[in-house]
This record gives sequence, C-alpha cells and structure tokens, in this order.
Amino acid sequence: MRCVLELAFADEAEARAVAGALAPDDAGFVRARVEGPRVVAEIEARSPMSLLHTIEDYLACVAVAEKAVGAARR
Repeated sequence: MRCVLELAFADEAEARAVAGALAPDDAGFVRARVEGPRVVAEIEARSPMSLLHTIEDYLACVAVAEKAVGAARR
C-alpha cells in the first residue's frame, strides 16, 4: 500500500522548516522531500490499516510542526 501526500505551505522556507521538524520520525515510514512551497510525503505500509495509522500520525505531527513554525515566525 502506498500514499502520496502533497502539503502546501506559504513558502519554501516554511515547507523546509516543517519537513525538517518531521524528519527524525520519518525513518522507515515516510520519504519526504520539499518542492518549492510543498512537502511531498510518500508513505508505504503492508496493510490498509497500517497505512491509515501512519498517515494519521504523520498529519498529527504536521499540525504540531505548523504551529511551531508559525509561532517562531511571529
């Protein structure tokens, strides 16, 4: 099972900051890259439920990273 998420941010700096914050948890589960103001995350799993859980975890981490990056920019 495979899923590709494309997450849009205000600019490349914000995308890089979020991707950098998530990188330590990505190992073995998510391959992410920055393409301009977007983070493209490829997620693979052996079963649909495992894929769903990984996507949910990743998006929860994205939400926290977005808040942290937004707070740092103020």
